[in-house]
Amino acid sequence: MSIWKKAFTLASLNQTSKNTLVEHLGIEYTAFDENSLTAVMPVEPRTHQPLGMLHGGASVVLAETLGSIAANMCVDMDKYCVGLDINANHIRAMRSGHVIGRTMPLHLGATTQVWQIEITDERGRLVCTSRLTMAVMKHKKKEL
Repeated sequence: MSIWKKAFTLASLNQTSKNTLVEHLGIEYTAFDENSLTAVMPVEPRTHQPLGMLHGGASVVLAETLGSIAANMCVDMDKYCVGLDINANHIRAMRSGHVIGRTMPLHLGATTQVWQIEITDERGRLVCTSRLTMAVMKHKKKEL
């Protein structure tokens, strides 16, 4: 059974990145299934820290991007999700190539969600593991 409550395609998700930090860092959604969403990000000078390695903050941007968009696709149309907390453990350094992030829910509650994001290199080795907590909010009704 699918966790998704809103219809989307990879093209529609990638369109949401236009003119944002997500587009600037080259993050692209590449796959989804019944309970996960995947994206890739290049490891290159725009995602490096001064020593020429993948910046931990870029990994966190990838993690929060994946968890946040996934969370928002798992709630009804009258709701939206915003980030409350994120943590990340940086396991492996990278200097080039691409990292692949995949997010899956640990908890999909009425008021909070918790997402696990695993970021790996092109050989499947763990680069970063992250956990994101989201608040589920209700859109305010517009008064006439």
